[in-house]
Amino acid sequence: MMQKISIAALTAALLASPVAAGTPVLKERATSTMSPITITGNAFYNGTDRFYIRGVDYQPGGGTGTTTDPISDATTCKRDVQYFSELGINTIRVYTVDNTANHDECMAALEAAGIYLVLDTDTPKYSLNRNEPQESYNSVYLQSVFATIDAFANYTNTMAFLSGNEVINDANNTDCAPYIKAVTRDMKQYIGDRGYRSIPVGYSAADVSSNQFLMAEYMNCGTSDARGDFYAINDYSWCDPSSMTTSGWDVLVQNYTGYGVPVFMSEFGCITNTRNFGEVAALYSTEMTGVFSGGLVYEYSEEGNGYGLVTISGSSVTTASGFNYLKSAYASVANPTGLGGATTSTGSSECPTSNADWAVSGSSLPAIPTSAAAYMSTGAGTGPGLDGSGSQDAGSSDNESPGTATAGSGEVTATGTSGSATSTSTSTSKSSASSLAPPPDMAAFSFLLITVVGFVGGIMAL
Repeated sequence: MMQKISIAALTAALLASPVAAGTPVLKERATSTMSPITITGNAFYNGTDRFYIRGVDYQPGGGTGTTTDPISDATTCKRDVQYFSELGINTIRVYTVDNTANHDECMAALEAAGIYLVLDTDTPKYSLNRNEPQESYNSVYLQSVFATIDAFANYTNTMAFLSGNEVINDANNTDCAPYIKAVTRDMKQYIGDRGYRSIPVGYSAADVSSNQFLMAEYMNCGTSDARGDFYAINDYSWCDPSSMTTSGWDVLVQNYTGYGVPVFMSEFGCITNTRNFGEVAALYSTEMTGVFSGGLVYEYSEEGNGYGLVTISGSSVTTASGFNYLKSAYASVANPTGLGGATTSTGSSECPTSNADWAVSGSSLPAIPTSAAAYMSTGAGTGPGLDGSGSQDAGSSDNESPGTATAGSGEVTATGTSGSATSTSTSTSKSSASSLAPPPDMAAFSFLLITVVGFVGGIMAL
């Protein structure tokens, strides 16, 4: 009896040790059969095939002043998925979700239609305030962002997360850039440390010619842990009838040629003149596919601004002329064969120097708030949803950044096994700058346990 108690006690002690704690991984959701989109060089891939985004921006009710989550309502989502399929799209972008809601039915419906999700992690209440970026970059905000990642990371048709949308929207607020990039860094580290598959994280930039490309360079400079996995732009410069040169898209291609990560249009579709989407043929031609990976048309539903492809009234949907023009445009343009001019190597950019159009110098970033850093090992817990009190005014000395981060401090300190997707621009190396412990090697732990039990058993036999 004494010997058996010793073995049991030893086993219990080993199981109770910090080595066995680990990083919990959420179970796979119902959408585990859809291949995750990955990144190699400056392009997206579905398996070994180049993946081009053909999509629409989707936020019904966004123009009403009421914040809603369009993919938590299974009935309306399934209704709209039928129209997505008719358009022939493979991706939607959603700007706001409730991170406390269940999205299984809608994500399954999207999967059945072969549609991926590009998701903004901000909400109107939980986002950076461009007028007070330092105060609004706080742990209350990051807890909401991380909870949104938790809610969507295990859907394999979650294609990518956006760390911000048009936070910089003028020449006078480029000082927000370090905080946008810090959020990107924090999201990438959270995804890695929580053991999720490598889901790409990037930023969606406003159509501001004076700083859009400067922001692109900034998001791709410095250490790999803080660089965006992709860069998205909102662009409305092609107004039918137009051309590559008239629209300035030839200049876009020139600017982004050699950029080391994928670039796509997170919003496009000018409404000046007749909106027949002539730019679709250009976007998926080899004139652009060596640099751009497609885009998302703004927007699915009419929200009082003239951009809607459909009008929603109650439970009924009425298509507008733009819907049929886009349907025809997508159907008539095939993707290029092979790699479409994409490069397979990833490269970083030089950080832009400060000037009249850019208020930031160097690559230094604010350190993650101490209480937010704890979420890397504990998890974010339940998010605030859409009814929380908000984060923009929640900053204090206790939950804001404690200072300047050490370069590389956002590198992943734990590598999970919840998915096989990888991104060449996401680091999984360990950093001594972080005090977070990696998860245990359970195979090694099992071997150790068996060895110890066998050793004790051998002593008993003697």
